[in-house]
Amino acid sequence: MDYVQEFREFSKKMMSRVEGFGVLKAELKNDVDHLLTRVERAQRDIDYFESAKESPTTCVEIDEDLVVQQLIEQEESKQKVKLMLNASCSDMLAGIKSLKIVKKAGDIHGSWLKDAGKISPKIYFFTGIKNKTVVEFANIRAFTESGEKQLARRINLPFPWQGTGHAIYQGFLFYHKYGSVNEIIKFDIQKRNVTNKMRLSAAGETPVYALSPFTKIDLAVDELGMWAIHVEPGTAKKLVLTKLNHETLAAEYTWDTSCKSENAEAAFMMCGALYVVYNSPSGGTSRIECTYDTLDIISPYEVPGIHFPRRQTSHSMVHYYPREKQLFAWDNGSQVLYKLLTKQKS
Repeated sequence: MDYVQEFREFSKKMMSRVEGFGVLKAELKNDVDHLLTRVERAQRDIDYFESAKESPTTCVEIDEDLVVQQLIEQEESKQKVKLMLNASCSDMLAGIKSLKIVKKAGDIHGSWLKDAGKISPKIYFFTGIKNKTVVEFANIRAFTESGEKQLARRINLPFPWQGTGHAIYQGFLFYHKYGSVNEIIKFDIQKRNVTNKMRLSAAGETPVYALSPFTKIDLAVDELGMWAIHVEPGTAKKLVLTKLNHETLAAEYTWDTSCKSENAEAAFMMCGALYVVYNSPSGGTSRIECTYDTLDIISPYEVPGIHFPRRQTSHSMVHYYPREKQLFAWDNGSQVLYKLLTKQKS
């Protein structure tokens, strides 16, 4: 068991060195932290099985110690996260009140967005799952009226996007760079330049949603800030949720959710809770069948299956906007608005 002790000392030494390198980018530290966490989990399993070979009694004692330690760490971690998220947001989804088909334009798949962090009427139009030209409209009226197209502004990105999981927040566009496994670009819309980028560790190898296989990383915004929804190897194709710092793009915390990717087509965040939209592979009525609350307030059984109003839907993106309590969605080439019913978390 000498190699186990040596490995632990090496891990601690590496962590102390990483923490001391103030000049390193935050993404490097996040990657190392994430890797060491996974290695530590694997090392615990190795310790367990090694002890099992030596003595059944010792095995039980070590196992109990590990369980107690893990429970303590989980509880401490939860408290830190709740403080970090400033758990003052108490809204949860109660139903979908109505829908409005705003327009039918562009490809079958795409995204249409507004800035979720600023009071701005501007609409941004992303057609296709791979493109590098965004069309900006002054407001939703200019977007809906074809005669106002001359007022639109075309924004050419330095790199094309991948999928439909983009987000606009505080004047910046965040998107998954096409051709990369997990690189997220932060683009200043006004100045038209890249201000930051990061690699989301372990993401991008598997589609987030089985029914929208073109999206490998889905970025979302709610009352608590920016999130990345993705799938990691070894999670049985269940969705993983990562809280991102929108200024530095640092990954602040990661949750393994209970929501499956199978038959999922999209998802959105509201008050720190993930709502996953499912459908049938052959098409049908979209419905919310899985909820995961990072603050552990909403029970998974508290939100029954909520169906979308239309009988036939096929969403390639669904984004939530806190101020209006609305969902922006792209339904088979149509740009749709859904008004939501909310209630207080119990």
